[in-house]
Amino acid sequence: MLHEIAEIIGIISFSVSGFYIAVRNNLDILGIFISAFLTALGGGIIRDTIVGIPPTSLSTITPMLIVSGMIVLLILLKFHKKQDYDRKPLFVFIDSIGLISFSIAGALIAIEHNFALSGVIILAFITAIGGGIFRDTLLNVVPYVLKGGFYGIISIIIGFLVYILNIFELLGFVSLVCLFIFGILLRWLAFTQNWKLPSL
Repeated sequence: MLHEIAEIIGIISFSVSGFYIAVRNNLDILGIFISAFLTALGGGIIRDTIVGIPPTSLSTITPMLIVSGMIVLLILLKFHKKQDYDRKPLFVFIDSIGLISFSIAGALIAIEHNFALSGVIILAFITAIGGGIFRDTLLNVVPYVLKGGFYGIISIIIGFLVYILNIFELLGFVSLVCLFIFGILLRWLAFTQNWKLPSL
């Protein structure tokens, strides 16, 4: 149940993120839908395939309806008319919600399937980052996670902390809400302080 809540929150947030990226790259309406679908659902499809279960976004209609509904809502509210939103606080906040929610959802599913620490971290990372990599590859740009400073590291940290909470039998709604808030604050701090990993 907890991972389903996190999944829905992540889908909503990354639908918005995928929509914004598509508009910035001047994609047509089909391109906008593809960008939003890949960003919101791509990571979950990879995760479910690894775990060996039917991908939720393909076996139920709900994820597709959420993404479609968000795109229609954003168009009706004329969000596509806004400029330079991808570096503005609102976009970063929305994208952070998706990043943390999907990281938590991926880690919880890994734990449900008795994955080791490495598996929990990898599934958290793939769930949160996989869709964005699909989208960026399709747009022929270097995936943001490979150049976006602490973006991917935050997902790894969240996966690790979910594993630790489970080890100490502290996993629950309250602890995950606290972890969610911590993740958002960490992402915000990394953005405002322009934290980056060293490059060669």
